[in-house]
Amino acid sequence: MVRFVSLSSGSNGNCYYIGNSESSIIIDFGIGARTVKKRLSGFGIDLDAVSLILVSHDHWDHIKSLGTYVERSHKPVYGTRELFQALEHHFSVSGRIRSERHILEKGQTTAVCGFSITPFEVPHDAVDTVGYHICSEGHRFTFMTDIGAPTDEAVYYASMADHLIVESNYDLQMLLNGPYTPELKARIRNGHGHLANDQTAVLLQRSWHSGLQDVFLCHLSEHNNTPALATASARQALDLVGGNGVRLVALPRQETSRLFEWD
Repeated sequence: MVRFVSLSSGSNGNCYYIGNSESSIIIDFGIGARTVKKRLSGFGIDLDAVSLILVSHDHWDHIKSLGTYVERSHKPVYGTRELFQALEHHFSVSGRIRSERHILEKGQTTAVCGFSITPFEVPHDAVDTVGYHICSEGHRFTFMTDIGAPTDEAVYYASMADHLIVESNYDLQMLLNGPYTPELKARIRNGHGHLANDQTAVLLQRSWHSGLQDVFLCHLSEHNNTPALATASARQALDLVGGNGVRLVALPRQETSRLFEWD
């Protein structure tokens, strides 16, 4: 059995769990360890039994508690060489994970703890931001939590997923008419910021295949999007290409999602 739960998904913090029958992974550690422990325990999952941590990039909402947790737990941390170099200069992580680092190469698959893990490049304004394609027990997951554009590489890895976790950050009209400064609006839209609902729709249409079972929309903006807008856009896109049977879920921003399980 493979299980997935989002523990937090948004600019206030990001943290996701995926487990198989023997081991488990945390992807990003952007909320407090005590919160992660409490939320996992609600599903009968012990944080201390987690096998390893994957890191997507060095923005605060993805690494807030990484250093303090790894320093205490000595859990192995996987990421790219460039990312680890950046983390050495980040005040919350520097010096705390050196002995636990494991280098991943983009485009190369690493087998660990019953998982096959392949990082791949996505456009985002951080150091060496990656998505992850993860396979375990016959299930294929693709994670793209912060991505500025639906690139060919993103489409390629999304097209191999049974279960796709992908950003749908903002509704364009809400962003343009919203309270953000012109500079921040431009940063979000510049191709290395975040993915708009209509861009996510394009990615879904380009990557849809008959094996796709689930789409989980993540990192929705608090001010520039709503779950209803994000899911409506994605639903329309999927239906147009024959994906009406795909389960579509907007992950909550600051709360835990339900636990999803597959045999």
